[in-house]
Amino acid sequence: MNQNRSIVHMDLDTFFVSCERRLDSRLEGRPILIGGTSDRGVVASCSYEARKFGVHSAMPMRMAKQLCPEAIVLRGNTGTYTKFSNEVTDIIKENVPMYEKSSVDEFYIDLTGMDKFFGCHKLASELRQKIIHETGLPISFGLSINKTVSKIATGEAKPNNEIRILNGTEKPFLAPLSVKKIPMVGKVTYKSLCDLGVKRIKTIQDMPMELMHKVLGKNGLVIWKKANGIDNSPVIQYHERKSISTERTFGQDTTNIYKLKGLVIAMAENLAYQLRRGNKLTACITFKIRYSDFQTYTQQQRIPYTAMDHNIIPIVLDLFKKLYNRRLLVRLVGVRFSHLVEGGHQINLFQDDETQLNLCKAIDKMRKRYGDRAVINAAGMEAKTISRWNPFTGEPPPLLANRHQ
Repeated sequence: MNQNRSIVHMDLDTFFVSCERRLDSRLEGRPILIGGTSDRGVVASCSYEARKFGVHSAMPMRMAKQLCPEAIVLRGNTGTYTKFSNEVTDIIKENVPMYEKSSVDEFYIDLTGMDKFFGCHKLASELRQKIIHETGLPISFGLSINKTVSKIATGEAKPNNEIRILNGTEKPFLAPLSVKKIPMVGKVTYKSLCDLGVKRIKTIQDMPMELMHKVLGKNGLVIWKKANGIDNSPVIQYHERKSISTERTFGQDTTNIYKLKGLVIAMAENLAYQLRRGNKLTACITFKIRYSDFQTYTQQQRIPYTAMDHNIIPIVLDLFKKLYNRRLLVRLVGVRFSHLVEGGHQINLFQDDETQLNLCKAIDKMRKRYGDRAVINAAGMEAKTISRWNPFTGEPPPLLANRHQ
C-alpha cells in the first residue's frame, strides 16, 4: 500500500441540525434536539448548544429534555436530509477522482497523486469552501495518509474547520488523545481498556502488539494498528450489500399478538420487495426480539434462494413463534435477510404456480408506480413507518430518528 497517500475525511457538522437551520434561520444559536419525540425516543442529532448541557446522540430523549429543558425538539424529516446529502454528494462527485460515501453525512476522498497538479490540501480546502458556499451547510475535514487518522483529525477539527496531519506525524498527533477517539472502540472495549489502565492512545502505542492481541483478540491487533496510525484500507467507491434489515422499537412495550404479527409481516413483505427491486435473492432469514427486561434473542434459518413473499413470510412467522415464548412485554422486533446474491427468482416446480408469480409482478409494478405501500398485506396495514428507501442504489441509508410502529 502506498504510504504517500492523501486521504480526506469530510463530515458535515451536526448534519440534521444544520439542515433544519437552513430551512428556518430562527433556529440559529438555539439548543436543538432531533429524534423520537416521545419519552421512548432517542436523540438522533443535537446542536453544539445542547451538547454544552451534556446531551449527546443516542441518548434517551427523556434524559436529554431533563438536561436541556429549553431545547427545541424536532421530529426531523428523512427526505429533507437525504436531499441535502445528495447535494453535497453531487459537488464532491464533480470535483474529486474517487470518493466513498460512508454514511449520509460522511465521505472519504482519495486525492493520491493530485499533488502533482493542484496540491491535495489546497484542493480539499477549496472543495470544503465550495460545499459551504453552495449548500450553506458547515463541514469539517481531516487530511492524512489514511482513513483512520483522517477521521480522527476531522473530529479534532470540528466545528466547521480543517486539519492536515503531515506524513510522519501521525503518532505524535494521536498520542495525547483518548482511546475513545479510535474508530471501533465502543463502550465495552473502552471499559476493557480502562481496566488495563489504558485511557490515552499513547499507552497503546507503547504496548506490545502481542499484549493487545491477548486481551482483545483480533480486535486488539486492529486497535493497536489504528493507535499507531497504521491503516491500509482503501477508499471504496461502491461495495455490494451482504444483508438488509429493519427493526422497530415500540412506543410502549406490548404483548398484543396481532400487532406484533402485523408488524413482522409488514417488515418481511417490505424487505422482500426491496430484494426484488434490487434483483437480489436471500438464503438466510434472521428474526430478532427484545423483551421489556432487555433480554434479546435471535434465530436464523437457511432457505433456498428466494425473494418471494409466499416463501419468506411463513419462515419469518415461524421464527417469531419460536422466539415469542416468554410471555413478557415486547420492546423490539427485527427482521434481517443475509447471504444476498444477484439474480431473479427461480421457479420452484413443486411449490410455485404461475398465478402467484404473476400476482407478485403486478403488485411490484403498482408499488413502483405509486409507492412501496400502494399495495400491502392486510395484516400489516397498521405498520405505517416501514422504510421506503432503496438499499441497492449504492447510497447509504438515511439516518432516521427512533421511529415507532
